[in-house]
Amino acid sequence: MAAFDPWSADFVADPYPAFAELRARGRVHYYEPTDQWLVPHHADVSALLRDRRLGRTYRHRFTHEDFGRTPPPPEHEPFHTLNDHGMLDLEPPDHTRIRRLVSKAFTPRTVERLRPYVHALADGLVARLVAAGGGDLLTDVAEPLPVAVIAEMLGIPESDRAPLRPWSADICGMYELNPSGETAAKAVRASLDFSDYLRGLIAARRAEPGDDLISGLIAAHDGDDDRLTEQEMISTCVLLLNAGHEATVNATVNGWLALFRHPDQLAALRADHSLIPSAVEELMRYDTPLQLFERWVLDDIEIDGTTIPRGAEIAMLFGSANHDPAVFTAPDRLDLTRRDNPHISFSAGIHYCIGAPLARIELAASMTALLTRAPALTLAGEPKRRPNFVMRGLKALHVTT
Repeated sequence: MAAFDPWSADFVADPYPAFAELRARGRVHYYEPTDQWLVPHHADVSALLRDRRLGRTYRHRFTHEDFGRTPPPPEHEPFHTLNDHGMLDLEPPDHTRIRRLVSKAFTPRTVERLRPYVHALADGLVARLVAAGGGDLLTDVAEPLPVAVIAEMLGIPESDRAPLRPWSADICGMYELNPSGETAAKAVRASLDFSDYLRGLIAARRAEPGDDLISGLIAAHDGDDDRLTEQEMISTCVLLLNAGHEATVNATVNGWLALFRHPDQLAALRADHSLIPSAVEELMRYDTPLQLFERWVLDDIEIDGTTIPRGAEIAMLFGSANHDPAVFTAPDRLDLTRRDNPHISFSAGIHYCIGAPLARIELAASMTALLTRAPALTLAGEPKRRPNFVMRGLKALHVTT
């Protein structure tokens, strides 16, 4: 399977031809370098995201030994404590309880209340980019917008926000395939530092509650007074920051690069801003920010006559599913007017992204500001991709206004 090579710069630059080859060759493929079963078709990915025979964790049913897996090294424990108490890596009943409690604080009203702040922030960031005559769309607009929004929602003071993006980047390094020892060490250090910071902030909000999300998480409870533990709150806050900005940052720069490479679509968008909502969906489909999502096989499953045993790991290829011609007409064509667009960039099932409505507001806000304030925005130099495969993004995207 030479075409699929997540450590190849050529593959990372454009994985979609390799995905097409995978889809043509079958519905499931064993990939020895990561000991995973690759699933490239939209129908299978969509079904497996909802299949309770798979899980983000297996620890609610099995020990590492029962499941035939080696426990993580003890020195990685701070990362796993942080990661394993977040709802993205839990299964029912823990996932159900935590998501229900988080949803009591992270309400549609909470998100909608942020809309004016998001638009004002996006407008200000783009105004500065225009005043400078251009810059790096990644560091000047794409990164600061969602980080500031999540920090504002959590109630993190502006003076404390500088380390948030580096902490998040170091932690997210562990979600790549076969991370190195150096990557793991950085993730552990960031996990410790971020957790220590949030522990202090939670204590401050317990003493003096505000109208921020952390205060809401502290107050959230069920009828039997079930509440989030301190670790669950810390893990939730980190998850909201990591998931809430990493995908949005990458969707922004991936999307604008796609627009620059399709000048007819960019011209249509500039001429008709009512296309922005469908453009946001299409750009997330066309160059998917999260390419791969992993699940453990808790009970034997069968895909197209192949039995995948308990203890195996499934790698669902979101980027491939979003280019499946069985679901999308002319999937390799960027079409901002595409109406039938059931992309799975926000996942599906019980792990559907809780922050999807906020991400859509942020992406639309930055796009609106750039189209309005920088109508002649152009690419300045060929961008370079990050070497990561799972979280697909750019190192920089230099533009001129």
